[in-house]
Formats: sequence, structure tokens, C-alpha cells
Amino acid sequence: MTELKVGIIDADLLYRSRHRFPNLACMKISGFHKERGDETELVTDYGKTGGYDKIYLSKVFTDTYVPGEILEMENLTYGGTGFYYDNAPPLPEEIEHHMPDYGLYREYVEKNMQPGKSRAYKFYTDYSIGFLSRGCFRRCAFCVNRNSLKSEAASPLEEFMDRDRKKLCFLDDNFLACRDWEPILDKVLESGKRFQFRQGLDLRIMQKRQMEKLFSGKLDGNVIFAFDDIRDRDIIVRKLELLYETVPTYHKELKLYVLCGFDRSGQWKPDFWVQDIRDTLERVRILMRYGCLAYIMHYEKCWKSPYKGMYITISRWCNQPAQYAKKSLRQFCMEQGEQYASNRYLTEFEKAYPELSEYFDMKYGEELGRF
Repeated sequence: MTELKVGIIDADLLYRSRHRFPNLACMKISGFHKERGDETELVTDYGKTGGYDKIYLSKVFTDTYVPGEILEMENLTYGGTGFYYDNAPPLPEEIEHHMPDYGLYREYVEKNMQPGKSRAYKFYTDYSIGFLSRGCFRRCAFCVNRNSLKSEAASPLEEFMDRDRKKLCFLDDNFLACRDWEPILDKVLESGKRFQFRQGLDLRIMQKRQMEKLFSGKLDGNVIFAFDDIRDRDIIVRKLELLYETVPTYHKELKLYVLCGFDRSGQWKPDFWVQDIRDTLERVRILMRYGCLAYIMHYEKCWKSPYKGMYITISRWCNQPAQYAKKSLRQFCMEQGEQYASNRYLTEFEKAYPELSEYFDMKYGEELGRF
């Protein structure tokens, strides 16, 4: 068999200057070709795509730009949710279940990592990455899994775990909904490695047994859940109370993703935006009361909202734990100075909707325990 020279393009890496997470499909493709005896290389410049027998390109995000002339190359195969969103074709089985080539990004990391900045590249250097399960039963309209019907076991841990890497990062869509969650999690615990579920876990369905099992392991960083809909407030509160009752010795903050800007009616009428900002801040207040971090996730329509500036300001406040833990939204804006846009956004919004003022003064430390 003739050896091929294979170029691999991580489009998100080239387009998004602050992107710091390896593309799993790219690493699996590289591992597959290397096992066949082919030479693989990460392409980090669209101007240097010549000289390859075959090129693969993958992107995760829909707004990642790829030059049209690249997509027209005859030797190019491209894919990923960034192109097809909820209809992305799966990788061929022989590639999907291949050990990722964690060395694919080595040269890129060595070239770009500055002294004292190794944490920025930790997912390239420290983690084995994969899916223990795939799919979700919820069919949320905003999600790439909206065509899925259930969560099923995907890759055994040993399929993607590099024993020389200290940590594990799982990208599962809804792990706790997988009926085989317990034997799979047992394998993770037996590995003795620190682990995280980067996409978050479904707190709404979490049972006491799952809480006990999960928190008995070596958790890496904040445990992440989601609070995407204010209508889930009662079940979220009940599960948080059960969690703190079940694992009273867990002292690290829980983090919950807070989706904003998604109109479930699909209309995005003018009055939607104010109610959505109110609902977003109410979810933040609930999380403050239970000692949780809130992480704002913008649905793409936020960028077309008449209150785009408010969405940006709220996320800049919430998504910096040091700011969120010590300052109210108003303090966060005022301390930046009157000349900054965030101060103007808040002032103008409060003038138009003074009934929401109470949310601008809530503080993590003062709300804690106020049930």
C-alpha cells in the first residue's frame, strides 16, 4: 500500500483566536491513518495546503469561517456539526472507534505555548478525550442532538484513554440518561484518574445513587450542570437540595450553564428579550442562593437582540468567578468607569425597565442561603 501524506485542518483552531480545545475527529482520523503507515500533519495555515495526497477538515461551530476555495479542493473531505449541525454524518466505524492521535497538536502547542501559560493548553497536553455515551432523549430545539431519541453507550474507556495522560475529559451529551451509566462510571473510577464531563450533566434526572457514585471519584474542576429554562426552577432546586444532602462534604462550587436568548416559540418578538433577561437573572439569583456558579451561554440570536450589550455585560460578569463572587452586576459595571460600554448598557436598560433594578444589586455572598 502506498504511503499517503495526509493534512488535517481544525477549522475552529484557525478561525477562533482564543480556541483552546482539540478536535476529537481530527485526532481519530490522524490515528487511523498513522496506523495504516501514512504520514499525518496538522495544517495551521490555509495558504499551506499544497503537497498533500488527502486533506481532512473538521469544524464544530457553525460560525467558523472556512474559505470557499478550500472547500472546493478535490482532495478535501470535510465534516462536523459546524457544517451540518444536527445532521452531521458520523465518522466511519473504523475511525470513530480508533484511539485518538494525541500527538497531532504537539508541534502547534510547543510553538504557541508561552512560559507560564501551560494551563491554556491543558486539554492538548493533559487529557484523554472521548464519548462514553452518545445521544439524549430531550430533543431540545437548540441542541445538535435534537434528532436523537436516547443516550446509549458509545466508546469503552480503554478505547481513548492514554495511560500516560493524567486526566479524562468526557464530551457526553447526557451521560446520566444512559442505562449503562453505572458500569461505565465504575470503569472511570477504577482508572484512578481525575475526570470531568465537559458538556455538563442533566441535574433534573440525577438520582441519589448517581450523586453518591459520581462524587466518590476524583472530580476535575467544577462539576457542571445546566439550568436552561426558568420553568425548571422547582426541579433544579429540589435536585440541588438533594445533592447537598447526599454529598455534604463537597465544598467546591457547582457550575450551571445558563442558556439565554432562545425563544421556544421561535418568534423572538420585541417583548421576548426583556422577559428573557429577567429570566436569566432570576436563574442566576437562584444559583447564588445555593452557592453555585452561573455560566452564561448565548444562543446565536442574542447577537441580533436590541439588548445585545446587556447580554454581553451579564456574561462578562457571571463568567468571571472572581467578579461574580464579589460584586453585584452594578458594581461590576461601575468599577469599569463611566466611559465603558457596559456601564452605558446597564444605565439605559435600567432607565427603561426600573422594575428589574433588584437584579442589578444582588450579590453572591448576600444571596447565599436566602431560600
